[in-house]
This record gives sequence, C-alpha cells and structure tokens, in this order.
Amino acid sequence: MRKIKFIFFASLALLAMAIPALAQGGGAADNDSTVAAYKALAAGLGFGIAAGLGGLGQGRIGASAVEGAARNPGAAGTVQTMMIIGLALIESLVLLALVIVFAKL
Repeated sequence: MRKIKFIFFASLALLAMAIPALAQGGGAADNDSTVAAYKALAAGLGFGIAAGLGGLGQGRIGASAVEGAARNPGAAGTVQTMMIIGLALIESLVLLALVIVFAKL
C-alpha cells in the first residue's frame, strides 16, 4: 500500500511539473480585453455593493436618530450632531470606494 501511495504522488508531482511546459506563450495580448471587461464588471459590482450598504447604513442611522430624539427630546441636539458625524463618515467611505474604482480603471 505504501508503494502505491508513493507511485501515485510521484506521478502527480511529475504531471504538475509538466503543466507549464504545455502552456501557450505570447497570448497575453488576446487576454487584455477580457481582463478589462472583468475589471469593469468587478468595479461596478463592488461600488454598487458599497453604495447600497452605505445607503442602508445611513437609513439605520437616520431611523435610530429619530427614535432617540423621540424618546429623549432633551438630547435631540446631541443625537443630531452624532447623526451628522456618522452620516459624514459613511458618505466618506462610499466616496473612497468610488475613488478606488476610478483608480483601478
């Protein structure tokens, strides 16, 4: 049984080393359009996710701020200030995602 395992793994190693010998050379120019298309697709999808989740986060912050102000009207000014800071931070993260998308494309 030990010899069979040895032969199997030795054959597997030889086959793995032979794979680069069968690779095509000089075909990188054919692949550029496909890579560019997938880059654009990934950038659009990634920014769409970032913007969508940013919108959900802003909605939650707004709802929580309104609820907090309704429960304690005396602290409405403090809650509003913290809400604006939270909204600004979320918006800056979405804008950073947009900058990264433009930098990669």
